[in-house]
Amino acid sequence: EAHVELMFDLQVLAFKTGITRVATLMMARDNSNTRYAGAGVAEGFHNASHHSNERRNMEQFALINAFHANLVARFLAKLRSTPDGEHDLLHNSMVLYGSSMSDANEHNFDPLPIILAGNAGGRLQGNRHLSFAQHTPMSNLLLGMLHRLDVPAAKIGDSTEPLSI
Repeated sequence: EAHVELMFDLQVLAFKTGITRVATLMMARDNSNTRYAGAGVAEGFHNASHHSNERRNMEQFALINAFHANLVARFLAKLRSTPDGEHDLLHNSMVLYGSSMSDANEHNFDPLPIILAGNAGGRLQGNRHLSFAQHTPMSNLLLGMLHRLDVPAAKIGDSTEPLSI
């Protein structure tokens, strides 16, 4: 938790000072068995993800995921409370948070749980829930994000078309 908080603080500082406007952070590898004391779960992440569809195990895994989502929410709050020109850093950012698995118990990666936060400096409308066709490649979202930032990429990975975000 302290490490992730520090990494988020460094991103806020880098954005605020203009050192960079692009950052990535992987909080943990999917197959990591890191234990998160702050989640209140003794089980490691990877083991908890293989919950065997048992209610108690699923609840433990949900607590870990809620803990991670809370860390991201705190990061978004820091961005929102940091002035950046006429707005704040969250308004001027596009923050993607999610997982590479929709059901880690089955190693299923469709549909992915994804949050895209921020307004990209007014280029992205917030407070919406968007749903796309089943089996839409994640790279279509990434391509749509690039297009929102005026990056003229024709394709990224296995993309088929940019998502209208």
